[in-house]
Amino acid sequence: MKRCFSILICFGLSFVSYSQSYWQQEAHYQMDIDFNTKNHQFDGLQELTFINHSPDTLNKVFYHLYFNAFQPGSMMDVRSRTIVDPDRRVGDRISKLSQSEMGIQQVLSLKQNKSELDFNIEGTILNVNLNEPIFPGDTVQFDMEFKTQVPLQIRRSGRMNKEGVDYSMSQWYPKLCEYDKDGWHANPYVGREFYGIWGSFDVRIHMDANYTIAATGILQNPDEIGHGYADIELQNPYEKLTWKFKAENVHDFVWAADPDYTHEIVINEDGPDFHLFFQKGEKTKHWEDLGEYMIKTFKYADEHFGKYPYPHYSIIQGGDGGMEYPMATLITGHRTLKSLVGVSVHEAMHSWYQGLLASNEALFAWMDEGFTCYASNRIEKELFPEDFPDPNAGSYKGYKRIATSDYEEPLCTHADHFDTNWAYGTASYSKGVVILDQLSHIVGQKVIDKSLKRYFDEWAYKHPNARDFKRIVEKESGIELDWYFEYFVNTTKTIDYSIHEIMGDEKGTQILLKKGEMPMPVEFNIVLQNGTVAKYYIPTVLMRGEKEVELNTKILSDWAWTNPYYSIRLDQTPSEIKEIQLHTTGHIADIEPLNDRVKMPDNWDWNKYKLRLNLLEKKKKGTIKKFVKIKKIDL
Repeated sequence: MKRCFSILICFGLSFVSYSQSYWQQEAHYQMDIDFNTKNHQFDGLQELTFINHSPDTLNKVFYHLYFNAFQPGSMMDVRSRTIVDPDRRVGDRISKLSQSEMGIQQVLSLKQNKSELDFNIEGTILNVNLNEPIFPGDTVQFDMEFKTQVPLQIRRSGRMNKEGVDYSMSQWYPKLCEYDKDGWHANPYVGREFYGIWGSFDVRIHMDANYTIAATGILQNPDEIGHGYADIELQNPYEKLTWKFKAENVHDFVWAADPDYTHEIVINEDGPDFHLFFQKGEKTKHWEDLGEYMIKTFKYADEHFGKYPYPHYSIIQGGDGGMEYPMATLITGHRTLKSLVGVSVHEAMHSWYQGLLASNEALFAWMDEGFTCYASNRIEKELFPEDFPDPNAGSYKGYKRIATSDYEEPLCTHADHFDTNWAYGTASYSKGVVILDQLSHIVGQKVIDKSLKRYFDEWAYKHPNARDFKRIVEKESGIELDWYFEYFVNTTKTIDYSIHEIMGDEKGTQILLKKGEMPMPVEFNIVLQNGTVAKYYIPTVLMRGEKEVELNTKILSDWAWTNPYYSIRLDQTPSEIKEIQLHTTGHIADIEPLNDRVKMPDNWDWNKYKLRLNLLEKKKKGTIKKFVKIKKIDL
């Protein structure tokens, strides 16, 4: 059943919620971590300076304690064991963790402006009642002592991943939940994405001296550390080293550590420099070639999507696949060259779409993964043109597959609440690409390119939502787009335009087009017997305008969305027409292409019959095969 639950934050609601002036919260972390590699635990001190930029008075706060998800019986464990298509990386593995293998995050004490606070832990959320309210404009300091046990690597974070990297430390610290115009986002962690407050990090990590650490931010003491950060390798006599990292204008902090890391730096004259951390060997031999591809990647992205602002970017072997973080990514490293480049390009593009344009990934996953896939598809076509003649074809195929099933759910579904991983993944990745690429069919590719640059210029270092992006495209195009986002985000209605009927005589040809569930502008070609092509364009009335079309394209009157049919009169007789073609650009997710093409029949008596297309189904060897049959209709 296709529906949108009342618990969901849909696109239409965003119009109201985000109609006020923009503001965002601010958080500055200072943390000191003493790591014990023998028991995989660390003691932490956190000083958090929080500035309430909202117009609201806050009487409570919440923190994420992500590592607590990796305990038998946690919400993430239960979710993975009960969903119909569990992530194979998780499955029932959490339920089998022993006491020494699970993740544990304990808060030992918490103070507000030096005054002790009462709190309680519910799974992955720390609930805190404040002693004093935080008024609009107030700055408050929270001091926390915490103790953490790093879980075995299962999903994204943990120790000893499948390739033997000791520590992949993402979402490792007690993280203040975001508070925005929709209120608190204190969602229990069940394995989806993250949403954080913009600010800064000043992190000190005390760790065994034989470990190399890669992290978000800039290492402040390279001459005390070595490990590839300094020009000389130091012979440090101490059992532990103290690593000092700082990061400004970010909303998260990741680090990884392994005694067998090779640390290589690829200098990029146009910036940023690339830091590569990997276990050197035959299975990681392609890492030696990765730098040149990343230089090309960032050059393209800077030109087309906005200038990357940080001085370096780190690609770190670790994690369980690929996951983005500010100034860094964790990826598995035992890959072919194209696989390694592909995952690195994708995660790097998250530096734009999530790292800098930090949409709420739970509510707008398609703006995160979809925009990233769209950007990385364009770049991979530049890097490997022979492999990507149509870089978005796979996304259209994936979307159409679920759109013609019973499993699709609206894009406005909260990421945690999709019924299947298939529906979530296809919505976020495939349909996310389609919604952006298909806009080029509506407003034109030049407008999309300009809109993406403007989107970056206006919304970098902020939390944009769907409305914010829509308004930018509207301003650049002069076309109204409410209808497009309302249909494609809030519903599962599909596009299916078809050639329905053809009539003709010695004076010309009459074509009747039929609309599906969702309105769209229509482009079609008439291919004549002499080889010439006549091009036509039908805007939908909801656009209140039209895109810039190719030369020699005839713009017809608007198609009112309430009318299921649209009639076109051509001067050419049926005998002069060879073929009629809908959706010639390919940038439209029409779910049934079989009814988009008609080759005119030979020896047809147009004085006696009109042509009608029937879409039929035929069972063959346990499968259903669709085909179109031309039917004669008596006049």
